[in-house]
Amino acid sequence: MTRLRLALAAAFCLAMSPAQAVGLKFLHIPGGQNVPAIDMAMWSPCTKVPEDVQVRALTVPASLDCSIAGERLPLVILSHGYGGWYLGHHDTAEALADSGFVVVAINHPHANYADMSRANGMGALIGRPVDIKRTIDFMLRDFVDSAKIDSQRIGFYGFSQGGYTGLVLAGANPDFSKLPPRCADPKAIGCPRAGQARSPQQPPLPQTLTHDPRIRAMVAADPLSIVFQTTDSVKDVTIPLQLWGSGLGGGGGASPENVATLARVLPKKPDFRIVPNAVQSFLTTCPDKLSSEVCIDAPGFDRAAFHREFNAEVVAFFQRNLGE
Repeated sequence: MTRLRLALAAAFCLAMSPAQAVGLKFLHIPGGQNVPAIDMAMWSPCTKVPEDVQVRALTVPASLDCSIAGERLPLVILSHGYGGWYLGHHDTAEALADSGFVVVAINHPHANYADMSRANGMGALIGRPVDIKRTIDFMLRDFVDSAKIDSQRIGFYGFSQGGYTGLVLAGANPDFSKLPPRCADPKAIGCPRAGQARSPQQPPLPQTLTHDPRIRAMVAADPLSIVFQTTDSVKDVTIPLQLWGSGLGGGGGASPENVATLARVLPKKPDFRIVPNAVQSFLTTCPDKLSSEVCIDAPGFDRAAFHREFNAEVVAFFQRNLGE
């Protein structure tokens, strides 16, 4: 069991985090022609006692640039939701690292809180799985400590559009015609202008979406599931899956009904949980001074207490399915 170490003060959806010996390192995948760079945060087991580490306006308990403790460690890749970032689920990453996992969370290029220039439209949804595949390639081939990672024990955690990303990687083929309007910025390229009707036709699907059989187990929380409502769309998703849904709805195609339908049409029964009175509750808890839509819980819902239970369940799932 880890100990409750430090209250995190931050400007963006942060929480109390149990951190016993978490190493934190920031990594970068260079870009190239028509290929964007990817920024990442990596948590890992560490033998040093964590200190207060300042990350922008955030203070986190970690040992910065600590050497990875252990050999042949399982790897979990984390994918944020629309407008999120790589520290938006840091407490879950810390819990996994405390339990012996290497965890890597990325900022999806041009589709994160600091840069939403390409966050809308089909390109973002098609590109997200590519981002994760590139991240796994980097961690197994180009990362300086790649020898410490067991390539046969790779897991994935995704929230909202991140959950969609994981399902595609696991073999799902979405029906994009079911997408809700998703253009937050009416000036975004490819979005209809005010008063302009959306085409009822399904956007053209690329010949192949990016799947990655190296991922052996997955946790999806409030996944964008409206595009996965038929047996055919998820017939190839056969890896162990822990599926979570918000009782009050996660928005953006992640209603309790859509998530329940996804659970029903999957070829293998997932470990399926609906969290009563939850809404944006898979994001870490916000400080009192931050007033944002994603910080608002239903009356009586204790997000910090829920995260202690949630993180323990996520750790146990990956331990069961990515064990030796």
